[in-house]
Amino acid sequence: MEGYSFELITGPMSCGKTEELLRRIRRCIIAKKKVKVISPEVDTRSKGDYIESRNGLWLEAIKVKHAIQIMSVVKPEDEVVAIDELQFFDSNITKVISKLMEEGKKIIGTGLELDFKSEPFGHMPELMCIATKVDKLHAICMKCGCEHATRTQRLIDGKPADKNSPLIMIGGDETYEARCIKCYELPDREHIPQKRGLKVLPFIK
Repeated sequence: MEGYSFELITGPMSCGKTEELLRRIRRCIIAKKKVKVISPEVDTRSKGDYIESRNGLWLEAIKVKHAIQIMSVVKPEDEVVAIDELQFFDSNITKVISKLMEEGKKIIGTGLELDFKSEPFGHMPELMCIATKVDKLHAICMKCGCEHATRTQRLIDGKPADKNSPLIMIGGDETYEARCIKCYELPDREHIPQKRGLKVLPFIK
């Protein structure tokens, strides 16, 4: 039985997460499975109620604001639940997916494991722990061209974003690109280096 499972597809921007999700959804549809596709409302890159890969493939999806809303969207007859951009959901997403698994659903999800600071993104660490299968995809580094890009580089006006910039900035190729560890950059422009050595006090007569 295919239910009671959670397949998680992760990796940096531009590695093909949504494309792989759509491929698996198509296979489920061919197998005549009842599929429900869900996407977070905060992801505004798609102009309508659908998910879309960078190569132009798309599929209708239900947009939800809070993770708990997924429970009211998924119906008893739904056999497969596909959820895009899991990193954007609140803390209830882990409980929601666990509950759906208990109900015998097959869940297929995508999410950025690391944010632009190269730190765990949202509740992705918890989701990776409860997943029954994790596929970590790599992208092509947009700077050196190597095939092992695992970081998401944020660019503002063409330059690497400062580590103090906001965490959530929805964008596309013009604001984010995949980088390998060697080419990834995270400047800290607000940091003022501390002077080392003895402090010289002014002479007082």
